[in-house]
Amino acid sequence: MSALRRSAVSLSVAALALASLSACSANTPDPAPSAADLVSAINSGDFSTIQFASSDAAAAAKTQETAFGPMGEVKHTSTVSSVAEDEEETDGVKTATADITTVWDLDDSDNDLSYTTKAVWEYDQDSEAWKLRFDPTVLAPDLEADGYLKASNQVAERGNITAAGGEKIVTNRPVIRVGIDKTHTEKANWEESATKLAKLVDIDEDQYVKTVLAAGDKAWVQAIVLRDDSSRDVTDAEINEIPGATFQEDEIPLAPTRSFARPLLGTVGEATEEIIKKSDGKIKSGDQVGMSGLQASYNDTLSGTDGITVSRYNKDDEAQAELFTAEPVDGKDVETTLDMDLQQTADELIEDADSNSAIVAIRPSDGSVLAASSGPVSSGLNTALQGSYAPGSSFKVISALSMLREGSTPTSKVQCPASTVVDGKTFKNYDGYPAAKLGTIALSEAIAQSCNTVFVNQGSEIGGKKLAEAAAALGLTGEDGTGVGAVLGSVPDDSEGTTQAANMIGQGVVEASPLGMATVVASVQAKSTVQPKLVVSPEPKEPAKPASELTEKEAEDLATMMGEVIDHGTLKDLNTLSGSKIIGKSGTAEYDSERNAHAWAIVAQGDIAVAAFVEDGEGGAQSAGPLVKAMLEAAAK
Repeated sequence: MSALRRSAVSLSVAALALASLSACSANTPDPAPSAADLVSAINSGDFSTIQFASSDAAAAAKTQETAFGPMGEVKHTSTVSSVAEDEEETDGVKTATADITTVWDLDDSDNDLSYTTKAVWEYDQDSEAWKLRFDPTVLAPDLEADGYLKASNQVAERGNITAAGGEKIVTNRPVIRVGIDKTHTEKANWEESATKLAKLVDIDEDQYVKTVLAAGDKAWVQAIVLRDDSSRDVTDAEINEIPGATFQEDEIPLAPTRSFARPLLGTVGEATEEIIKKSDGKIKSGDQVGMSGLQASYNDTLSGTDGITVSRYNKDDEAQAELFTAEPVDGKDVETTLDMDLQQTADELIEDADSNSAIVAIRPSDGSVLAASSGPVSSGLNTALQGSYAPGSSFKVISALSMLREGSTPTSKVQCPASTVVDGKTFKNYDGYPAAKLGTIALSEAIAQSCNTVFVNQGSEIGGKKLAEAAAALGLTGEDGTGVGAVLGSVPDDSEGTTQAANMIGQGVVEASPLGMATVVASVQAKSTVQPKLVVSPEPKEPAKPASELTEKEAEDLATMMGEVIDHGTLKDLNTLSGSKIIGKSGTAEYDSERNAHAWAIVAQGDIAVAAFVEDGEGGAQSAGPLVKAMLEAAAK
């Protein structure tokens, strides 16, 4: 480069530097902090730190409250996309413009409403500060004075809970919502009307009266939701006779009857504060959600995703533009293996039980749970699948398997004394044990008559480990694969002494659920270890294989002995039933000297296995026997 050229370049650079220095000295302050203050104000609703060229902090806050209030609980976040001083002055006034991006978090997906608005400041030389030209369009595009944004939800259809083959169990069914409309009667009548209505629909009178009186003067206060079918015993006329009482027709997800598999299926209701809080924003106030049972466990599957539309309105409540729309995505069905008829039969048998009771039916060929009923209905307990109790003598099927594995056969001779002593503790047979069946008897007869002392005396020889292995082979201690968080049973492998002796007759520290004992008899009938299943879609986690598996020969020997229980043993009342061979075992577990004992009965015929349990029963044969008999009769129809 020549010296002349270098000189020209140097002068050019110097001139630019001088011009830049001159601009800086005359420059206004950077408008970026003012833009940052604005987005903070939009995010918080507090405009007190903003300097205004038009409007003021109170007016701006009111404008935003009007504009954003109808969006309800939907959260928004504003950020500065860009900000710069404008190149040209307007009427001799320097201005700066910022692009403000606002995002509304509409749901838990990525489908958010996002838009960009412009905010303009003018520079006040006297105060040497940027002052905001505020109007509603700063908050949302084309927003008019006193206009607003509003989010409207479109509720997704809740999925159904279905029985085997897709038959709907829980689906939308008609109901009426009964309550007091305070605008339909004089204030002097509110308390009396609330009392009368509460008494009519059988709810807490004092609580409902308090709720009605505490509500606003124009409120409609719901008292109860009633099925609108033949089961409704409160008539329209009875409701209408009470001043201010009204009802509204609606549809909600319900089972065929109030008692149908209720503890298993669960209920649907309005989300509580606790549920809303735990959902991390996914569930909103007013949402209908599963409160218990399958409805709660599979709420995400069943509920789907609500749709939402955001529109811009003018001050006259006229929609001006639709800013965002997401269509609702209906929930998916939860498919179970339940048999509607068998479930209904089981429910009717124990819906008014005097103590916690359960009936479970399994199809041995594939492990499908056909019925899982818990009673009484009023308890709400899922005794069938989650109760855990001493199984009593029904457990002797497991003890017998452990003896078979040590070389015994159904015809092996065993000793059945009236009583026996283990480590200083006396064990005896149940009251009423037939004296003719004491002494030397076949193992099969020990099962048929349920001799305690035979199995107690075998406890130390079998040991805890082998007893636990036998329990695993019959499915009692397998991993849950039902998809409903069920309990099967527990058999420790390290029990010794009197504990191990008591374990052999289903007391001690062994426990089982009605599902677990139904699995035991189902495994014998299937001639292989059964792993019960109940929810088939969404498909639950595949359970691990059992630690020990049942062989066909073991199952045949057990079936031979359990057949004698029906033929002439403790469940001989069932031998009048027609059809294929029935196998079974009864059980009674004493758990409190002041109360009755747990009563059990497990049976199988053809491709159905049933377990019945009564917490406070007279005995397995007496209290649980009739229940399993009724289930076999129903299955045969």
